[in-house]
Amino acid sequence: MARALAELPKGSRITDYISLGVIARSFPSDRVQSILEATATASIRQRDLPAHVVVYYVIAMALYMQSSYREVLRCLLEGIQWLRNPSAELTVAGKSAISQARTRLGWEPLRQLHDDVVKPIAVAATRGAWYGKWRLVSLDGSTLDVADEEVNEEAFGRPGASRGTSAYPQIRFVSLVENGTHVLFASQMADYGTGEITLAKAVLAGLRKGMLCLADRQFFGFALWNQARATGADLLWRIKKNLRLACEKRLPDGSYLSRIYASERDWRHKANGVRVRVIDYRLAGVEGAEEIYRLVTTILDHQKAPAAQLAALYHERWEIETALDELKTHLRGARIVLRSKTPDLVRQEFYGLLMAHFAVRGLMHEAALQADEDPDRLSFLHAVRVVRRKLPTFHAIPPSA
Repeated sequence: MARALAELPKGSRITDYISLGVIARSFPSDRVQSILEATATASIRQRDLPAHVVVYYVIAMALYMQSSYREVLRCLLEGIQWLRNPSAELTVAGKSAISQARTRLGWEPLRQLHDDVVKPIAVAATRGAWYGKWRLVSLDGSTLDVADEEVNEEAFGRPGASRGTSAYPQIRFVSLVENGTHVLFASQMADYGTGEITLAKAVLAGLRKGMLCLADRQFFGFALWNQARATGADLLWRIKKNLRLACEKRLPDGSYLSRIYASERDWRHKANGVRVRVIDYRLAGVEGAEEIYRLVTTILDHQKAPAAQLAALYHERWEIETALDELKTHLRGARIVLRSKTPDLVRQEFYGLLMAHFAVRGLMHEAALQADEDPDRLSFLHAVRVVRRKLPTFHAIPPSA
C-alpha cells in the first residue's frame, strides 16, 4: 500500500517546526518563544526567517564555525526537507537576509535565554562533580578574537603587541564552570579593556549555597572575597604567598585560622577582620612547581575538609581551562575568529557560542550518566563531530501532525 505523504497542518510553515535536535532539547521552543515575547522581539508577521528560527540559527552557527552563513542555514533546513516535495529545490535565504534577520533579533534575547537556561546540571550520581556535600565550581576568564572591523575595534578595543597592536579586536569574558560537567555558566562579557575583577563582580551572582568555588590568586581581594562569601557558597581561593596572615590558631591538619582585612589601617588596628582558614603546601618533586602555595578557605572546620584534601582539590580549578579550550578551540576552531561584523552581532554570537557548548555538554552528561562514567572521560571533540553530523537529520513534528 502506498504510504501517505507527511504534511504539515494547514496554514503552518516549515520554519514553525525547526527544532535542531540536540539544541532544542536544551532550549525548548516554548522557552525561546517566551523570551522573545518578554523582549518584544517575536516576529509579528510571517517571515522566511522568523525570530525563533534565528535564535536556533545563532546557536547552530557555533557548531559550524568554518561554514558559510548560508551553509549553516542549509544544514538546519535539510533535516525537514522531507516534508516538502522531495524533488523541490531547497530555498535558503541569502547572506544579506540572514544578517538582517539577526540584526532584527538583536543580542538581548540570546543573553536572556542564556541566563535563564544555562545552569549547573550535575546530579547526585554525576561522577567528579562533588567534594563531599559541595558542588565544585571554578572562576576564571579569557578573551576571544572578533572580526577586524572598525566598529568592533571602537566597541571592544584590541590588546597591544610587541610591534604595535594585535591582529584582531578582542572581547573579554569571565565565567563560572561546573567542574564535573564543564558547563560554563553565569558568564559576563565586555570590551577588552574591562578587567576580569570587574566582570567577576557580576559573575559571582551565579554562586549558590552548597557550592565550593575555586579561584586563582588574581581574583583574591577583600571586597570580592566578601561578595562571594555573601552568596552562601564556600570558597577555596589561592592567594599570594607574601600576604601577611597571622596564625591565630594552629589546627591538627597543619592549616591555621587567621583574618583578612580591607586595609592597612584595619590590619594595624586588628579591626573589621574576616576569619579564614589558611593552607600552605608544597608540590615536592614536581618540575616547575613554586616554592610554596597558599590557599584560604571559608571552611573553618578541618574535620569537614582536611588540608591535604583541599590542597589536592584546588588543582581541580584547571577544569575551567579545559572547558575554555573546548569553547575556543574544539567548538570555535583553532585560529577561528568570531565572524560577526558589528558589536551587537558579536555579543549575539558570543552567547550563541556559550549555548552551543552547553547543549553539547548536556548531551555528554546524559551519556555519562547512562554509562555510569565521569563526564571527563568522554571526548568533547567527538561529541561535537557527532552533533554536526546528525543535526540536519533531527526534526520535531508534533504527534498530532
